[in-house]
Amino acid sequence: MSDDFNMSMRKFLKQVGVTSQQAIEEAVRGAGGAAGKEYAVRAVITIEELDMTHEVSGTIKGDS
Repeated sequence: MSDDFNMSMRKFLKQVGVTSQQAIEEAVRGAGGAAGKEYAVRAVITIEELDMTHEVSGTIKGDS
């Protein structure tokens, strides 16, 4: 893949990571920190033009 492609993809993924972390932290704070609670989390990325869907699932633990 080209350098332009790699740079644009990395920029997008960085934006996804940073904005997602901010949104999750805000939601957990809004729930009072939820000490010891675990949250099931799922992220979905789609590229409609390529008929591509990628899903990642996991768990996030609340503040201790």
